[in-house]
Amino acid sequence: MNPQDDRSPSRRDWLRAGAASLAGLSAIGGAAAQEPSSAATSSVIGMKFEPKPKLRLGMIGVGGRGGGMVQNYLAVENLQITAVCDTDKPKALKAQAAVERAGQHPPAVYSNGERDFENLLRRDDIDFVYIATPWQWHVPMAVEAMKQGKHATVEVPAATTIEDCWSLVDTAEKTRRHCIMMENCCYGETELLVLNMVRAGLFGTLLHGECGYLHDLREILFEDRSEGLWRRFPHTTLNGNLYPTHGLGPVANYMGVNRGDRFDYLVSMSSPQRGLDQWREQHVPKDSPKWKEKYICGDINTTLIKTANGLTIDLGHDVVNPRPYSRVNALHGSNGLFRDYPPRVYLEGQPGGEKYSGIEPYQEKYEHPLWKHQGELARKLGGHGGMDFLMVYRLAQCMREGLEPDIDVYDAAAWSAPGPLSRQSVAHGSAPVPFPDFTRGRWREKRGWLVETPRA
Repeated sequence: MNPQDDRSPSRRDWLRAGAASLAGLSAIGGAAAQEPSSAATSSVIGMKFEPKPKLRLGMIGVGGRGGGMVQNYLAVENLQITAVCDTDKPKALKAQAAVERAGQHPPAVYSNGERDFENLLRRDDIDFVYIATPWQWHVPMAVEAMKQGKHATVEVPAATTIEDCWSLVDTAEKTRRHCIMMENCCYGETELLVLNMVRAGLFGTLLHGECGYLHDLREILFEDRSEGLWRRFPHTTLNGNLYPTHGLGPVANYMGVNRGDRFDYLVSMSSPQRGLDQWREQHVPKDSPKWKEKYICGDINTTLIKTANGLTIDLGHDVVNPRPYSRVNALHGSNGLFRDYPPRVYLEGQPGGEKYSGIEPYQEKYEHPLWKHQGELARKLGGHGGMDFLMVYRLAQCMREGLEPDIDVYDAAAWSAPGPLSRQSVAHGSAPVPFPDFTRGRWREKRGWLVETPRA
């Protein structure tokens, strides 16, 4: 899953971002966990969308990830794509043509430089924007969208510094606009099945979760196109978990994080760096400018998170070594456990002794309504097994019916925060680093995830 388009920030941009990140490392237990002095006080927890029967969308970034999402948005009833933006004009025109082929009025195109997205955001015929750009653009674009009166939906991670996490939270609270991180893995068929099993109490009292992003991206990272133009550069400036949310989001939902519990602190450590050097040695010509790069991010990052209620989470990251794809997705409770890849369950007293059983016996009873009613169309569209469509379908449902979003700005900040906090811990010898409380104390309020059962 590589949720960004072909925008091409220079290596200088990443070096500048890395220097700022390192300069911002505070003493352990210090400023990183404190609220900004100018913090807004009007929470958007529980804030519902104003119901709109027809939705108008502006898309910023329609290359690799964004371009792939066009068909998912077009499959949503009563949703009009009114404008598209990309610095690569052919990609913007391709998206425009796809919208027109679907029978909609061709959207306006914005491709006049890297700030043209600001002109898109000034339009008065857009209700929300979808942002699928390189990471350092996520926060500036989302903040400007909210300031212009639009709800912002942004690909993962939503932010890469604690300062930027707070910027998203503060702006959402001040503008009364939602900022939603588009974490598609929360809508996976297995993840929602396990969520229903958790709610039914099958695992007993929850104790521990395991999650991660384990994906061999070496070929993509070294391409001379698409993500290869920018996604390798963080490995030259940052050492920690660069991509925490795909595995962490679902486990946070199982545990009720920001809904009765919260991330309290973490410790993190990184292995030596070898994978990118080895790939370069084997595949990159010696006259390539890539040989001037020095990679500092450890190949495998392991981060342990403790929640306020005492639960523990093992969060991993590895994108530069040969391995099968996995998000780990495991959950341990007092009555048994679930492990994914492949999905399997062990519950106390089940037949077969100390052996896992498959997930199949639980599917009929615990299948989530989203998959029960929309799964056929989702699978037909594809998009990471159908989770992409269900994510946008559910967002549109919340906006049309005036519900609160499943993933709010506090989730976006909390799930993104292990990125910068893991770097802080690694830099301080794996010392504990506290999480900010982005909810300002309201995490104690127990509320559901998918707050209203989806209807057919």
